[in-house]
Amino acid sequence: MTEAIISLETVNPIEFFGVNNSKFDILKRKFPLLKILSRGSQIKLAGQPEEVANAQLRISQVIKYLERNGHLSENYFSEILGDEEENGDTIVNDNNNTGDILVFGPNGKVIRAKTQNQKLLANVSEKNDIIFAVGPAGTGKTYTAVALAVRALKNKAVRKIILTRPAVEAGESLGFLPGDLKEKIDPYLRPLYDALDDMIPSDKLNYYMANRIIEIAPLAYMRGRTLDNAFIILDEAQNATDLQLKMFLTRIGASAKAIITGDLTQIDLPKNQKSGLIKATKILRDIDGIAYIQLDEADVVRHRLVKSIIRAYDKDKEKEEKEEEANREQFRKLKEERNSDK
Repeated sequence: MTEAIISLETVNPIEFFGVNNSKFDILKRKFPLLKILSRGSQIKLAGQPEEVANAQLRISQVIKYLERNGHLSENYFSEILGDEEENGDTIVNDNNNTGDILVFGPNGKVIRAKTQNQKLLANVSEKNDIIFAVGPAGTGKTYTAVALAVRALKNKAVRKIILTRPAVEAGESLGFLPGDLKEKIDPYLRPLYDALDDMIPSDKLNYYMANRIIEIAPLAYMRGRTLDNAFIILDEAQNATDLQLKMFLTRIGASAKAIITGDLTQIDLPKNQKSGLIKATKILRDIDGIAYIQLDEADVVRHRLVKSIIRAYDKDKEKEEKEEEANREQFRKLKEERNSDK
C-alpha cells in the first residue's frame, strides 16, 4: 500500500473539485481501486504503487491545464483522466494517453495525437528540426503539425508561428482577386485558420495575429526572408515547385523548426511543372536532423468512409499503372516486330 498527497495550492480548488464535488466524483469513478480523500486544498491517494503513480500523472495534467487556463469543463476533466478501463492496473509509461496530449484548446478541449504515425510525428519533432509529413487527406498531417507549433509557442520554445502554403489555385498570382491581401489569400489558408481556432481562444488568436506572433501567408511571400525563432509549417507542399520548396527550406533560421506536409496523390500543379516535394523527400531524407513520416489510410481520423475512399482510389491507381505498363509493353513488342520485318 502506497500513499501520496497532491497539493492544489496553485489552482482554484473549486475549479478542480467542481460544483458539489462533481469533478471529484468523476475522479473517484476513474480510479475505483484507489482510496481518494480531499482535505482542504489537498488530495490524498492510497492504493497499489502503480495505481497511485498513474493517478498522480493524470491529476498533474489537470493541474497544469488549470494553472494555464483557470477553467476546465467536466467533459475534458474526464478525458484528461482517461478511460476507466485503463485505470486500476495501468503502469505509468510513455504509452499512456496523457503522453499523447499535444495541447489544450479553448474550454478545456484536449488536442491529442490519435494514431501511431501522428504520435511518431510528435516524437520526431522533438529531435529533428525539419520534418516531412506525407500522406493522404484526412490523416491529420496539418492538424498535428499546427498543434505541435501551438505547443512550442505556449512553452516559449519559439517566439512565433509561421504557417504557409502555395496558393496554387490562384496560380500564386493574387492581384486580380478582389479585396485586400488578407481577403485574397484567406480562402486558400482556411484549413490553417480552422486548426488554430480549435487550439487558441479567439481573443488570444486575434492578438497573436495582430501582433504577427502567428503569421499566415502564401508561400510566394516567404522569398527573401530569414525565418528564425519560429515554428514554420509549409502545408500542401505537393503543390510547391522544386524552386519554391528549395527557396522555403533555405529560409529556415538557426533557431527554427519546420514541418512540411503534403499529399502526393493530390498534385494540382500544371502538367509541365513537377512537384518539388517528390524530389525533396528523395534527396533530403538521409540528412541528419531531417525526418520523414509517411502517413497512410490507418491514420485517417475523418468520417469512417474516408478510409474506404482512399483505398478505392489507390486500387484504381494501381490498376491504371498496370494497364499503362501493359500498353507500353505491347507497343514495345509491336515496334520490335516492325523493325524485324524491315
